[in-house]
Amino acid sequence: MQRSDRRVAPASRGGEIWRNWAGNESARPRRMARPRSAEEVASEVRRAAADGLTVRMAGTGHSFTPAAVTDGVLLRPDALAGIRSVDAAAGLVTAEAGCPLRVLNAELLACGLSLANMGDIQVQTVAGAIQTGTHGTGRDVGGMAAQVAGLELVLADGTIVTCEVGAGSAGIFPPPGLFDAARVGLGALGILTAVTFRVVPAFLLEAHEEPMPWSEVTARLDELTSENEHFEFYWFPHTEGCLTKRNNRSAGPPRPLPRMRYLLDDEFLSNTMFGVTCRLGHLVPGVIKPVNAAAGRALGSRTYTDAAYRVFTSPRRVRFKEQEYAIPRASLGDVLAEIRGLFARRDWRISFPIEVRVTPGDDPWLSTAYRRDSAYIAIHVFHASPHRQYFRDMEAVMTAAGGRPHWGKMHTRNAEYLRQAYPKHQDFVALRDELDPERRFGNAYLAQVLGP
Repeated sequence: MQRSDRRVAPASRGGEIWRNWAGNESARPRRMARPRSAEEVASEVRRAAADGLTVRMAGTGHSFTPAAVTDGVLLRPDALAGIRSVDAAAGLVTAEAGCPLRVLNAELLACGLSLANMGDIQVQTVAGAIQTGTHGTGRDVGGMAAQVAGLELVLADGTIVTCEVGAGSAGIFPPPGLFDAARVGLGALGILTAVTFRVVPAFLLEAHEEPMPWSEVTARLDELTSENEHFEFYWFPHTEGCLTKRNNRSAGPPRPLPRMRYLLDDEFLSNTMFGVTCRLGHLVPGVIKPVNAAAGRALGSRTYTDAAYRVFTSPRRVRFKEQEYAIPRASLGDVLAEIRGLFARRDWRISFPIEVRVTPGDDPWLSTAYRRDSAYIAIHVFHASPHRQYFRDMEAVMTAAGGRPHWGKMHTRNAEYLRQAYPKHQDFVALRDELDPERRFGNAYLAQVLGP
């Protein structure tokens, strides 16, 4: 029987069990709470301190790591999910921590606004997305944390603070660096209760999706990433087939996908039928290679124009486990060649496509793109299938290239490695020591990546 590699946090006296979306992580905290305001979050933090418990906040559980796991107090932000303000003139919007991205995107569009870039799903909460470094693909605009203008968070002593770019100086509270550290803060510096984003006027994207052989994609990487505002591709393992996606701003008019084409491509083929083939491949691995080959041959081109978030994001209903690394952009071609060679040397059966994206460098301290143009390589397996050997061997390729693991996706890196990968890692840890010396917000994952 194949192992599922599912981990469960130690049991506590609490009764309610929390599980992440993929089902590979779960926790039974001492208690759960659903605060409705920053003040109620602060009250829960102070109560936890009095009881000697740790505190974590979980969003929608789309992290594949145990980032939100705790046996202490688990905060759920369901009731802390409003949009506080929209200032179109200033290009700013403030949303509470638990606001789902899909709600924020729809409200922004109704106000004639948009995020400049985003990831490929919109089910996460705004806090969960930025705390783990969610990103999309882009030539000019980076991940979601790079678009943040301000934060409100509750510190370990129950203090509610706000911080923004340039805030803080020696001897002044909040301390210098808190804004740049807390944008991708892993929940280690405080409980995020609200996020202010810089937004732009609403815009249309023209999406051009086209199959392309591996040899052509890899030969044209520099051209495809430099000539398109947003470029990504998916390689179907064990085949020569790739699906490329080029998204660029359009003056319009909008030409969205016809409803029936959307239902056929995005819902039926990409979710329903893909789920069927994944389950079949899990039970009978020998079918994976011919199924991938058939899928590659069946790919067709399509072009449509729609509101930006409708182009950036897609439904993802087939559950999976994921690992993703950011490598230096200049190393992408060599790393892809090594990955292809690794597949030739291993007797793997991988049903999920490998996703490749790019972003420019940015400046949040723990951003995977901190101060370097980056390429992202994401690998997946069906949620019920074993992953350890595949993820381990691919991780070795990524780390050999100086890769930085996505904070919300599965990896084995520890603080010793990450100190070398992130120039500001030690500064982040020092700030954590100052703000949370008792590790009120600590858990096993933070001990792994930051140190005890």
